[in-house]
Amino acid sequence: MEYALQAAGPYVELLDAASFASDRGLVALALPDHYLLALDEEGAKTKPASDAFIQLGGLARETTDISLVMLVSPITFRHPAVLLKMAVTLNRMSNGRFTLGIGTGWMDREHEVFGFEYPSMSERFDRLEEALGYVSAGFDPNNPGFEGDHYQLEAFPLSPPPIGRVPLLVGGTGKYKTPRLAGEFADEFNVYPGPDMAERIQRFREAAANAGRDPDSIRLSSSGQVVAAATEAEFQNRMDADADAAGLSRKELDAHYEKRQTPRGTYEQVNEQLARFEALGVSRFYFQGVFSPSDTGKLLDGLGVA
Repeated sequence: MEYALQAAGPYVELLDAASFASDRGLVALALPDHYLLALDEEGAKTKPASDAFIQLGGLARETTDISLVMLVSPITFRHPAVLLKMAVTLNRMSNGRFTLGIGTGWMDREHEVFGFEYPSMSERFDRLEEALGYVSAGFDPNNPGFEGDHYQLEAFPLSPPPIGRVPLLVGGTGKYKTPRLAGEFADEFNVYPGPDMAERIQRFREAAANAGRDPDSIRLSSSGQVVAAATEAEFQNRMDADADAAGLSRKELDAHYEKRQTPRGTYEQVNEQLARFEALGVSRFYFQGVFSPSDTGKLLDGLGVA
């Protein structure tokens, strides 16, 4: 299993995160594409949320070796032509280190605040499928074009072309459509933890095979918050403190993490949980959460990472 970091925040903090990740031997830094960075209303009003694509442009020029990943951009924010052009630009600015992730979008409030069209989930999946076809055609040096109900791309030579291939990532929690689209289009399937994780992975593998692709040639990754401590007592104290800070009962926080299969417990227990992900075929895990060199470093040290 290889490890990566996902972070969000002001650019200077992301640059620190990239430097930290590179120094610690992590393989990638991923950014989420959100215009609000807090789920609670008051937090969303004050927590800085910058444009992640522009931040990735800065990171593309101020880093040299670490992979850069958009994990993921909602199709509701931008026409796929914009995603295509930004992806090729970042691919060239980073000398081939950029991966484009696309999803349906899920945060209702940011769509309301900024006035984004927010179709039904069914239509968002239709648009996502077309966007994946559109972008794949645009990445193809022979550009066969694309014709869909929502998006159309003329078979026209696009310049500049990407350096090599721009990897395409599909990620989300969908039970059926997300694994199918990943199997058909993705170079990386980011499967979020959950009680049906094995079933979603199997559906992805079947979809890839049905599309004439080798499932083993597609990177299988996962991501999530990790809550760990050296001893059981320290872990329990950490959970109690986190529940208080979130305004939740301990039972509510436990249920929240259980639903998401959040790796948690002592360092030894978390390593066992990550090993179970690896046994399902997951070859990369993105550590999510608030980044700080001391806390993130302590977590990696405890898990024996890098």
